[in-house]
Amino acid sequence: FEIFRQDLEKAVPRKSREKGGRPAFDHVLMFKILLLQTYHNLSDERTEFLLRDRLTFMRFLGLGLSDRVPDANTIWLFRETLTKTGAMEALFRRFDASLRQAGYLAMGGQIVDASVVLAPRQRMTQEEKDIVKGGGIPEDWKQHPSKLAQKDREARWMVRQGRKPQKTGKTSKVIMIAVPYFGYKNHLSTVRWHGLIRRWDVSLAASYDGDKLPRLLDKGNTASSVWADTAYRSEKNQTYLEQNGFCSKIHFKKQKGAPLSKRQALANTARSKVRSRVEHVFGHQKSAMNLFIRSIGMAHAKTKIGLANLAYNIRRFLWLESRSLPV
Repeated sequence: FEIFRQDLEKAVPRKSREKGGRPAFDHVLMFKILLLQTYHNLSDERTEFLLRDRLTFMRFLGLGLSDRVPDANTIWLFRETLTKTGAMEALFRRFDASLRQAGYLAMGGQIVDASVVLAPRQRMTQEEKDIVKGGGIPEDWKQHPSKLAQKDREARWMVRQGRKPQKTGKTSKVIMIAVPYFGYKNHLSTVRWHGLIRRWDVSLAASYDGDKLPRLLDKGNTASSVWADTAYRSEKNQTYLEQNGFCSKIHFKKQKGAPLSKRQALANTARSKVRSRVEHVFGHQKSAMNLFIRSIGMAHAKTKIGLANLAYNIRRFLWLESRSLPV
């Protein structure tokens, strides 16, 4: 974790102690606390309690039973400073560089996908929704600052088709229903061979996945193949891949009123076997990490999702290292 110290000290400068006062907590210690908090989906108050209660947390942080523990406000302030300075991308790049030095090069092509990260649903009237979508603030919120502070005006709704079993007498069938989601999207690309996240970005839940493709591609990958689902298949993206030396393995999209050809259907089946590996990342983040946006606003969401992506890479790296150890 010492590799992060330089970036952390640059992002969170400490005040001079010439006037006295209690010394600040170590940068690396605070960052490790944020990773613990992210991996276990803890609030600041719950994190403070568990730092005093769990011996496993203490051992990970190198703390003794009599050592000082940062309180909830200190944890919030450290994370808030990282958010304001936009430090997460630099921290992620720092660990990515260490992965390359350890021999985990970007090889075998890359897989691109996105997943919705839920945020607390906002209760708004239709009139308030229209004003917020237009970039304004309802008058009632302006008159109540405490209410305005609790409203996420940047997260958006999106609707996806989902499956729901329905019983009809003794038989049952599956019907398609519209499932609403509210929050942000975690866009990322993983390397095919090691399953590590190499690039990532955050957007509103209602944004179009395909717009993020150029930002997610790593030209340093030793292979040119790019796997993605039909959301990334567009003339603009296909042209970009061709002009930049990438080989498109994006799923073929069914044309309106016409089924896929046999060749296209077989190609999609073969591509799904590779593309599906990226779902392991989202599955781990949503099940083991229970990833959820507790804060308000895009900047805070980007910090939380960036921490989740970095925490996943650290855990994945440890697992890959354990496989290479002699028995």
